[in-house]
Parts: sequence; C-alpha cells; structure tokens
Amino acid sequence: MPSNKSVSDAPIVQFTNCRILRDHQLQREDLWVREGKILNPEKLFFDEKGSADVQLDCKDGIIAPGFIDVQINGGFGVDFSLATDDFKSGIDLVSQKILSHGVTSFCPTLVTSPPSVYHQVLPQISVRNGGAHGAGILGAHLEGPFISKEKKGAHPEHCLRTFEAGAFQDLLATYGSLDCVQIVTLAPEMRRSSEVIQELTKRGICVSLGHSVANLSQAEEAVQHGATFITHLFNAMLPFHHRDPGIVGLLTSDKIPAGRRVFYGMISDGIHTNPAALRIAHRAHPKGLVLVTDAIAGMGLAPGRHTLGQQVVEIDGLNTYIAGTKTLSGSVATMDTCVRHFQEATGCSVETALEVASLHPAQLLGIEHKKGTLNYDSDADFLMLNDSLYVQATYIAGKEVWRQDVSGM
Repeated sequence: MPSNKSVSDAPIVQFTNCRILRDHQLQREDLWVREGKILNPEKLFFDEKGSADVQLDCKDGIIAPGFIDVQINGGFGVDFSLATDDFKSGIDLVSQKILSHGVTSFCPTLVTSPPSVYHQVLPQISVRNGGAHGAGILGAHLEGPFISKEKKGAHPEHCLRTFEAGAFQDLLATYGSLDCVQIVTLAPEMRRSSEVIQELTKRGICVSLGHSVANLSQAEEAVQHGATFITHLFNAMLPFHHRDPGIVGLLTSDKIPAGRRVFYGMISDGIHTNPAALRIAHRAHPKGLVLVTDAIAGMGLAPGRHTLGQQVVEIDGLNTYIAGTKTLSGSVATMDTCVRHFQEATGCSVETALEVASLHPAQLLGIEHKKGTLNYDSDADFLMLNDSLYVQATYIAGKEVWRQDVSGM
C-alpha cells in the first residue's frame, strides 16, 4: 500500500519487532518516524490513510531516547577548557565520537578558567542540532569560577572569583557573553549569589549548586531564588551531617517551592560515588537523578598525562587525579557505561536506568517536549540497545548516525 502524500512527501520509516520506552514502560509497539519526528500511527492510518515506505526489523531490541550529557569536559584528547585555534574541530570530534556511547545531545563543560579563556572559547560554541556530524549541542555548562576555595576539587585556585560590587555584572565581565550558556555551576554561600541566581534564571539559564560549603538553609534559599540542579552530588561539597545535611539535604527538603523539582547530577563510574551512596540518593529522590559523565580529555585515550583546563591530570585505570595528588578530577567513563553501572548498583529497572540519562536531563533543561522521550511529535533521537544495555545503533532525527560494527542484535 503506497503512502498518502497529502501531508508530506517525506518517507515514513517503521521500526518493527522492538520494545519502545514510552510512559516509563518498555512497550511492544512499532516506532514510526517521518521528517525527524516521532509519528502517531493512529493519525497516519486514519487521517492520512498512509503507511510505511521503509520497514526496519529491530530483532526484538530495545528502542530508548538518546542520552543527554549535561556535564562533559571533553574527550579523545580534546579539552573544552583550552582556548585553541582548532577549538571547533575539537568539539566536532567529541560530538562525533560520543555517538557510539548513545549520546545524542550534550552540554560542553568548561571548568574554572581565566576570563580570557571564556572570551575566546564561548563565541566558538553554538547551539546546534545533531546529525551524522555528531551529537547536538544544547549550550555550554560553565562550572565555576564562582565556587568555594575549600571545595575547589580539580579547579585551579588562582582562577577562582567572588561576586564583588557588580555581582551579575562581574559574572558577565568574566564570561564575556551568555549567548550560548545553558548551565552555570556556582557556590550559593557566596555573597550576593541570590541576585546572580535570579538574573541567570530570568534569562532561562539553569543554575546548579556545586563546589560549595553551603549549609542546607543557604542551599534552600538558592532553590527559592531559582536554582534547580546540584553538580555531581556528594563530590566537592560538605559531607552529609545529620544536624545539617548541607546541599545533600535538598533531596528531602520540605522548603522546595511547590511545583519545583530539584535535580542532581551523579557520576556513576564506580569511582566517584560508592554504590551505596548511589542507592541512598536514588531511593531518597528518584525523579531528580541525572547521570553525567564529567568526562575529561583523557576519555577514550590510554592511561597517562592529560589536561583539564589549566591543570595536568593523570589517568590510572578508571581513576583520574590532578598530577602528583590523589584529588579526583573528572572521569573517563562513557555515558553507556554509567547507565549500566547505575542499573547494576541500584538494582533499578531497565526503564529507570535509561530515563536517568535521557528523560531527566531533558526535564532539567525544560526540553522534554522534544528530547528525552519517544512521545509523538518529539525529535526522533533514539538508540537501539540489547537487553544488557549495550548500544547497538544511534539515531538522530530518525537517521542512523552510528552502528556497532559486529551487531549483537
């Protein structure tokens, strides 16, 4: 039966023999795609009297939304915090390579850097759709320099800054521009941070709390002013204390404004967070968990010395340290590895493991109407996976952009 072309001349692709992640459940349905969007088959059949132009047998595989990484510092020898002449080719390389890890959209992340680096790098980052060239760019994540000296982690102390007389103007002068910025991580205990949080959220920028010695009331005040995210929970913040749980206490706080959800990033690499801590966080606040890689330039490369912004880091197995110390500095874990480790550590369902890397980051950024789900009319960015959650193929806008050489499907 030929397609009805009254609505569109674009071909209709039907993915058959698959289990689709929709409405938090794996459902045995077909997936229909046209012009880069997920189609409602009922409308296609009854309103258009149409049918598929191409049918693809998924051999009983899982189809899930593409992963979204909101904190990735680089990979494959590319460091987003280094101002280089070929920065654009570097970001292109990373966006291409992470397709094999199931990442279809990401936020290139800059660690604390001198203003000159922001001024040089940020104009070279532009929001763009994904495709055969690589994963889509959702905007930059600026992690610092307005963070705590005590919890600086792998961030260079000499580049840290505070909000002075100008507050928000200080931030603008440091970054140069907020045009392509999606997330800013700052320490909420800093003087005048509240007005900065309000100004950023007014511009649609997500404010994340991290690298901080804030107590719970300071963290709650930041959320009341618009902050919605916590940068790598448990890492680079005060440890949980029963009398004042600090930022960690936001997971069960009763001071969160009605209708607001606090999300929190976790590096599920088996190194940054003990599996028991992963389980505690997930059981306390399952709907807020967002997996991030926090990957550095050494991801995908052999052990040895690499960079993270202004610092030299050493990779030893899956551990990454500032050279000559035991201070953790980002990870070399890939997103698909984090998803599998998370499922194994928490014993959660397949659906949950996939949603913490897709639906939740989309909800955090307010883009769940087009990314992070397979709902009708959303972007056809999706993965084919086997039952062990290994990525077999990656699709962006309904087109295959990566496939495992020796298919396990």
